[in-house]
Amino acid sequence: MFGSGLLKGLGVTLKHIAETYADDRKAVPSRYEDSVNLNGRKVIEQPVDQEGLLTIQYPEEKRLLPERFRYIPMLIWDTEKNVDRCTACGICAKVCPPQCIWIVRDSDENGKPITRPSEFYIDASICMSCAFCVEFCPFDAIKMNHDYELAVYDRYPHLVYDLAELTVPLEYYAALWPTQFAEEQEAIRKAEEAERARAEARAKADAARAAAKAEAANGEEKPKRSKADVEALKQQAAARTAARRAEAGEEAPAKSEGGDDAKKARLEELKRKAQERARQRKAEESGE
Repeated sequence: MFGSGLLKGLGVTLKHIAETYADDRKAVPSRYEDSVNLNGRKVIEQPVDQEGLLTIQYPEEKRLLPERFRYIPMLIWDTEKNVDRCTACGICAKVCPPQCIWIVRDSDENGKPITRPSEFYIDASICMSCAFCVEFCPFDAIKMNHDYELAVYDRYPHLVYDLAELTVPLEYYAALWPTQFAEEQEAIRKAEEAERARAEARAKADAARAAAKAEAANGEEKPKRSKADVEALKQQAAARTAARRAEAGEEAPAKSEGGDDAKKARLEELKRKAQERARQRKAEESGE
């Protein structure tokens, strides 16, 4: 039992060795069928089910990285709008587990803070490549780069990347993350269409209200009451006033030919009643 298994395993190994040599001996090796030649260096896209390829001759040969590979963050410069997407809000620095991000917000000539970074640093020596900064960024300003060849002789300052070293154009991000970039662009397009539809609806509503106001202003004027109607309304109001006074036990003010005399008499009557009510309140308070 153990002997047959051992022979079977050695046979598999021998088969892989033979396929590797056969692959290397081909005029056009199968491992280079879908490769990309970059100045003499080949980037190989190796299928999972490919056999015979045991070693990639790095650095002359490199394996094509998957789209969702992530290493060090990068900042996006929006070439369409010619602005930096980063607003220096500091959310990425707050959520970073190893606290490897430092941001300094820029300011104008008057010293007022503005929404862009003047300094942005990432310490690549302690970065976890967790992509929390990417997940929490509300402006899609920071993404994960595919550049993993970061070996240096001195840790500081060569592994502390500044704003200029971290910033890449939007086209670079689109080339590294084509599927994700297409999804984001589609989401942006739908959001812009929804906002445009809301703006059009608001404009239509405003236009309808303005038209209604104009129609009301240009409409027929309210019919004017005749003198007889006005006198009848005055009499009705006087009757209602007299009824209220009768219920309250007040006397109707005496009318006189002179308007000033009637007003003076009315004021005197009111003063007298006020003094009488004041005396009654004092008497009640003293009695208590």
